[in-house]
Amino acid sequence: MPYAPIQRRPADVSASAVLGILFLLAVAAFGCWLVGTRSPDIGTDTHTYAGFFEGVQVLGAETRLEPGFVYLTYLLYKLDVGVIGYQTALFALLLGTVVVSTRRYFDFLGGTRGYLTFLGAATMMLFISPMFVNASINGVRQGLSALLVFTALLSFQQRRWGRFFVYGAIASSFHLSSILYLLFAPVLLFGTRMQRVIAALAFLMYVSGISMALVRMLIPPLYEVVMTYTATSRFDPGVRIDFAVFSIFWYLLPYGLGSLVRTEVRQKIRESTAVYLVMLLPFFAVGWGYFSNRYLLPAWLAASLILAAMIMYSRVPLLRHPLILRFGLLLSCVVFYYYVNNEIVI
Repeated sequence: MPYAPIQRRPADVSASAVLGILFLLAVAAFGCWLVGTRSPDIGTDTHTYAGFFEGVQVLGAETRLEPGFVYLTYLLYKLDVGVIGYQTALFALLLGTVVVSTRRYFDFLGGTRGYLTFLGAATMMLFISPMFVNASINGVRQGLSALLVFTALLSFQQRRWGRFFVYGAIASSFHLSSILYLLFAPVLLFGTRMQRVIAALAFLMYVSGISMALVRMLIPPLYEVVMTYTATSRFDPGVRIDFAVFSIFWYLLPYGLGSLVRTEVRQKIRESTAVYLVMLLPFFAVGWGYFSNRYLLPAWLAASLILAAMIMYSRVPLLRHPLILRFGLLLSCVVFYYYVNNEIVI
């Protein structure tokens, strides 16, 4: 008599999901503890944010910071969480943007099962990214807006205008630079070939110095702002060919390794790289000033999500096995701990 296949009981599925959630919450708690309790000397802007928090006694006080971030800081100040609680809350909110962006991206890819596994894979890729460390301890405001920009542009690509404006508005309320990326959203209305032509021209104009010369000649006030904003002797302005080539590499990777991704998802991942490409355009336009890596922060964080999707839907079963991915996430916590304490950033 043939054996009947073993059916997994709903209780087993629920128990597995609960364990997955608890594991992710433990990872999140570790990250909040690590970033929240960091020394004031870890992170170039840590003292600045701590000082702003301790001084935001009156809502509406004159500041150049964006209203969303100011209101958030004021709320946390009124809750009397202290500097450590403030830093912890900001990182928890950053992780919240990871949840939102991965959920929307997972839906975009057509995912129906395994979201928690995908979230774990995305968190793993972010924890081993020096740019995510930068978003956690240095460019905190831009870090809060970065993945919301990716989500907004993904919504634009899907012609979901309401979501585009909502996510775009929230991102801009944390960091005004988000508007730069949103202004390039119409490029997503073109076909793939035209998008590549636009990006290739922007790339060539950047690495050749033409974009810098054009801005200096045609829009002197913008050139002056870019070249004087956060000027410092620790970072030289100018064209960064290494950044440009490194960024294009992540766009090409899903095409070069496409055969390793399951067929039913491969095309959707490639479509999402168009959003990544658009997110590079602000850097190609004005990424020759001080701290030009900040213009790449949203795109590089988005690249971690795209890499997570390639892993999640890999044709190599071992690579996407939930236990392997959880072990990888555990190791990424060790890497993240080392990065934060040694300020390993890009």
